Amino acid sequence: MAKAFFRLQKFLRRAQFLLFFLTAAYLMAGSLLLLQRTRLVIQQGSRGTPSNQALPVPEEMSRFGITEPRSLQSPGPRLLVHMDALQEPALDQQHSPHWLVSRNSELRQLRRRWFHRFTSDQEPLQTAGFKAMKHTAEHKGTYMGCFTHDSRERTLKGAVFYDLRKMTVTHCQEACAERAYSYAGLAYGAECYCGNSLPAAAAKPEECNIECKGEKGSVCGGVNRLSVYGVEELRAPARRRRNVIYRGCFRAPENLTDTFPASLIQPNLTVEMCSEFCSKKEFPLAVIRGQECYCGYPTRRFPLREGTDGLRCSGTHNASRAPGGQGCLVYQTPVQDTRCTDRKFLTTKSKVFVALSSFPGAGNTWARHLIEHATGYYTGSYYFDGALYNKGFKGEKDHWRSRRTICVKTHESGKTEIEMFDSAILLIRNPYKSLMAEFNRKYAGHLGYATDRNWKSKEWPDFVNSYASWWASHVLEWLKYGKRLLVVHYEELKQSLIPKLKEMVEFLNVTVTEDRLLCVENNRDGNFKRSGAKQKNFEPFTQEMKDLINRYILTVDEALRGRNFSGLPREYVPR
Repeated sequence: MAKAFFRLQKFLRRAQFLLFFLTAAYLMAGSLLLLQRTRLVIQQGSRGTPSNQALPVPEEMSRFGITEPRSLQSPGPRLLVHMDALQEPALDQQHSPHWLVSRNSELRQLRRRWFHRFTSDQEPLQTAGFKAMKHTAEHKGTYMGCFTHDSRERTLKGAVFYDLRKMTVTHCQEACAERAYSYAGLAYGAECYCGNSLPAAAAKPEECNIECKGEKGSVCGGVNRLSVYGVEELRAPARRRRNVIYRGCFRAPENLTDTFPASLIQPNLTVEMCSEFCSKKEFPLAVIRGQECYCGYPTRRFPLREGTDGLRCSGTHNASRAPGGQGCLVYQTPVQDTRCTDRKFLTTKSKVFVALSSFPGAGNTWARHLIEHATGYYTGSYYFDGALYNKGFKGEKDHWRSRRTICVKTHESGKTEIEMFDSAILLIRNPYKSLMAEFNRKYAGHLGYATDRNWKSKEWPDFVNSYASWWASHVLEWLKYGKRLLVVHYEELKQSLIPKLKEMVEFLNVTVTEDRLLCVENNRDGNFKRSGAKQKNFEPFTQEMKDLINRYILTVDEALRGRNFSGLPREYVPR
């Protein structure tokens, strides 16, 4: 009996040990799985949802080309400089709302842990900014030091670039060198400024303490602080020459020295010599007349709107020295015209809530660029687009109802959404062009082109069938429910930029100078212009599509005339 009891006791001890071992193995496996999932979610959160990828929408809404705007808006935290990695993970269409709800608690816990780790990791960088700066020694160019930075009164007055995810010292240096600037300055870990003069006020080295968004261990300035680099070493002559654009032959103003702030007389003057001289002086125009080089901006005396007879500038640039020769050659230097690049939020909340409404693909982003540079105020958006924010549209981060922006971009056309606005600029574009532009954006982003495979797939006719009706209903609904409208046709704005832009600015109740409008005209394309029309070897619109679109064109034209607006431009006429 005692022997049997002893065997039983021995077996139980072994089973107890085995159970303990299995439990420990199970817990270890679970921990490893949780850690792997944590890393995956954090990586997805840091990437965020791509700017050209919409969040899932109900099937019945997407079928009509309509999306719920609030589903496209991003929460506030993802807009903060140090919070971009807290974004929601990118959602695939296969994930249902039930899956999202079930993961909310887990995601919140992971975010708390990650943010705690992020702030603790940042602490050494805050206290040892200069030490971290040593990691940037591998970059080209010379580090000039840490300087004070005022976003309103910038010391580096050239071009500006933003990238909240991928900014690096090298990226900023190359961008400034490509535009023939001598210095590159980085601030807030994500902003790049270019110029040809060093800032006057130096700061303590440790005050440049924010890590670059796209490069660990490198410092990209600080709060109101610039990490400045000299980029002369990066400036290859071939690269500078590539960015000099010939604007044409123009009639020379009566007094060249009064018209242009800087000049140079040089025997055997070349385009490269004049462009280099004007670039160093931070002027966007290089004007050559014989052996004389002049630098300046487009002004009322020299607006660059109408070129003169090319014979006045025929042959070499010395030909304009011949008797009776009054022509001058004009080149656009790599330097940006900065007279209209300063922008800010409204100092007091706007009393009039203005929409900039258009169908997608109708040039809304371009119109925002023109309005911002003409008025000096940011435009807002009903949505959030990180790609637009990185290109300088800082109003993207503001809540669309904050009333701190001069107007708010929207593609909505519902009665409720329309009546929330006190007035609106209604931007209309030829539906054939709008549909193609939006299809390109949908499949290749703001600047890309859809492939031939996309155009020839079933998606293109489905897109036309749903979006063509939206083009018409968008205009009709705004005509019906809009309280105060200014109708602007994209084609007329493109053809007569200054007169139409003046109308838009007056509608927004803002007064601007002639020089500022000329600056806008000089920077008219902005950062979101596709590089030319990509020619197709086939007609994307079938006759059935044309018949459908043409009916909508006639309907919209009749509705506009019924509201005492001018009808659609002649090029909209059914073809």
